[in-house]
Amino acid sequence: MAELIRTKDGALGFGDYTLFEKTKQSDFEFEGNIYKCKSFKELTRLEKNDMFLYESEPGTRVEGLKTDGAKVSFSVEGDGDTQITLGLEDATEYKVKVGGRDFDTLTTGVGGKLSIAVELEAGKPQDVVIERK
Repeated sequence: MAELIRTKDGALGFGDYTLFEKTKQSDFEFEGNIYKCKSFKELTRLEKNDMFLYESEPGTRVEGLKTDGAKVSFSVEGDGDTQITLGLEDATEYKVKVGGRDFDTLTTGVGGKLSIAVELEAGKPQDVVIERK
């Protein structure tokens, strides 16, 4: 079985939507932060330092996750329409691009959550870029 959390080229990867049973990995250290992931076909969730960072329903595989405070970018793969929720800054506007096309400008609420629906197909990752306006 592949690792649920992994690094490659200075970026984070996580999740596995092909798993039939919920699988967890905790205490993964990357760039001074501690990550925890649970993933399977129905859900993928990532926490950073015990704070919500990413969730998808159904599950997904994410590669190349990079965050710098103003921008989040990653490539996501899954099997069918997927709802992705990210933990970002409270009450902030973000420009969203999916697959290289402008998706929308969305504003987070008090909890800092931003949700997007993405059409995914197994074996065909989509690039997602979310940038603070």
